[in-house]
Amino acid sequence: MIALLTGLLSTAVLAGSVLALAAQGEVMAERTGVTSLGTEGIMSIGAVVAVLTVMEYPDPWLGFVAAMIAGGLAGAIFAFAVVILRANQVLCGLATTFLGIGLSAAMGHSVAGLPVPVTFTPVHIPLLSAIPLIGPAFFSQNILVCLICFVLPAGLHHLLFRTRHGLNLRAVGENPAAADAAGISVAGFRFWYTVLGTSLAGGAGACLSLAVIPGWTEGMVSGRGWIAVALVIFAGFRPVNAVLAGLVFGLISALGFLGQAESWPVAAPVLNMFPYLGTLGFIILPVVLWPGIRRIFAAPAALGEPYYREVR
Repeated sequence: MIALLTGLLSTAVLAGSVLALAAQGEVMAERTGVTSLGTEGIMSIGAVVAVLTVMEYPDPWLGFVAAMIAGGLAGAIFAFAVVILRANQVLCGLATTFLGIGLSAAMGHSVAGLPVPVTFTPVHIPLLSAIPLIGPAFFSQNILVCLICFVLPAGLHHLLFRTRHGLNLRAVGENPAAADAAGISVAGFRFWYTVLGTSLAGGAGACLSLAVIPGWTEGMVSGRGWIAVALVIFAGFRPVNAVLAGLVFGLISALGFLGQAESWPVAAPVLNMFPYLGTLGFIILPVVLWPGIRRIFAAPAALGEPYYREVR
């Protein structure tokens, strides 16, 4: 029983780290007021770029960095459209998703189904990895999982809520006119943090193709980008909560895998629906059952709204 729970939790942490990384990137973009719905497509690009890179240069870190750069470049195009040209954020996000999925399919045609020469391998942290149940799940994973679940959220939380820069960033998302009047570059914050967010989404794609499901197959992202977008709402637009939410959904996904492995009397398509059912449950039910919780889950006031200086 302990071995089963350990395996379940280890799978949950590994699967949840992908969602956690993408969700943290989405948090940074949406905190500035930009709705980035292109996460699914950008994760697809990151996943295929990581595989193509390690096929030529067998180093998983090089593949991860290449995926982040690819995600950042795609995000720069998206940010230019919605921040500089003030195009509709929802339409541009959907276009980014469809373009990313199509482009990744074309790019990955030559490597589809092939095994990757290198992956992120588990690293056992002395003493901590020996803790029953929790140790193997959190401290016997690859180093990327530790960075995603511990280092990155702590750094982003400090940046957002403990620095003047973070205060300016949140001001841009809440009241861009007031931020502009105070001398804060609204366009600059929105552009660069959107690029940062998409870079993390590209990295999440690399984490998927180099650690969770080694290799590339068309459609392997399989809705994880959309779940990451939904997790941001559940997390109240906070990076630490985004990691916790990602781990919860990783556990839901792991339960589906366990059900198939243990031949539960439930159809496989139903088990595959678990993460999406969880998305609906964790976002809709709290709002319906506890109206007072809406304040905690409130989005930045200017989210999705283009800023025109002359309309201040």
